Amino acid sequence: MLDVARLRADFPLLAQRENGHPLVYLDNAATTQKPQAVLDAIAEYYRTTNANVHRGAYDLAIRATEAYEAARAKVAAFVNAWAPEGVVFTRGTTEAINLVAGSYGRASVKAGDSVVVTAMDHHSNLVPWQILCQEKGATLRMVEITEDGRIDLTDFGRALERRPKIVAFPYVSNALGTVNPAAQLTGLAHAVGAVVVVDGAQSTPHLNVDVQALDCDFYALSGHKMLGPMGSGALVAKPDVLEAMPPYHGGGEMISRVWDDHSTYNKIPHKFEAGTPNVEGAVGLAAAIRYLERIGPERIAEHEQALAAAAIERLSQIEGVTVYGPQARSDRAGVVSFTYGDIHPHDIATILDQDGICIRAGHHCTQPLMRRLNVAATARASFYLYNGSDDVDALAGALVKAGALFGYVPA
Repeated sequence: MLDVARLRADFPLLAQRENGHPLVYLDNAATTQKPQAVLDAIAEYYRTTNANVHRGAYDLAIRATEAYEAARAKVAAFVNAWAPEGVVFTRGTTEAINLVAGSYGRASVKAGDSVVVTAMDHHSNLVPWQILCQEKGATLRMVEITEDGRIDLTDFGRALERRPKIVAFPYVSNALGTVNPAAQLTGLAHAVGAVVVVDGAQSTPHLNVDVQALDCDFYALSGHKMLGPMGSGALVAKPDVLEAMPPYHGGGEMISRVWDDHSTYNKIPHKFEAGTPNVEGAVGLAAAIRYLERIGPERIAEHEQALAAAAIERLSQIEGVTVYGPQARSDRAGVVSFTYGDIHPHDIATILDQDGICIRAGHHCTQPLMRRLNVAATARASFYLYNGSDDVDALAGALVKAGALFGYVPA
């Protein structure tokens, strides 16, 4: 296990109290807290380096450009991208997936084609494909899940029989914590000629990610879920695929030459980064990656798996609590979704908040998944590197109190 007490000291927000109690932050799948190193990097950028990037000829602008491009290289190295020019900065996973759907998808998908998604996809990896298929007259095929919350490989195989143009799936489910066999799924999809889009929002912060080993064509990530600033993220792609794609947004930076009636476009990745970029977000994301690298992705994954396993064990001992997703420790990340009898998850979250415990309650932007689980919503505790066994104890204890408060008596 990690030295949680030492790590917590790096996060100023975690020192505060909520409702008179020490803060127990268990909503890391929604967003993570920021270490002082990230806050300092952003402040230092604005104090010493702030200028618009790429076109300035003066030293300050050159330093800003160097910081921005160094951040791109840092992201590329962290996920073992094919090349830095294959990293397009975005506002996060949602924008990255929309970029793929709006550029590659719009140029490649035709009437009668098929796009494959899964029943555990976040709406950000579902709605863009719905829009694309409706626009193009294509078919959207949703792969089902098994009873224990995994992608049904048999149904996945059936979906591939139509030789889809695009296959999209999450590496890690934000609602179930399921770690999907991404390399296997990619290989199966490539075998029928499909292009593969991996939603890496929940995997990049918590696993050792190697996009070249996965061999996916597109990989999307969010900075704010991995200790970085909100509004930061990236699309990581094979450079030759990016080269062939049309621009997604028009404006400054993405052009080469502009005439009255047409334009030519910049080289990648700049072709997809129209307008003034979020430089401080990139700088902050690079600082977050340096922090994560010092700890080690493998150690982070082991720590979270141990916490999730402990939480599942403790919650399963509370009569009336149902935990969703795979039970095997090795098959899930640090996300534990559950219901407690007939107590609404929103009520659970509100009561836990009175003890300073922050969890998420709702459909988690996975309404098709909730319907398959036969629930309207779940409560979700999600762990990260600064959580410890005391947080698991606090969660379990507060749930017992919530049950008593609501007068819950198991049937």
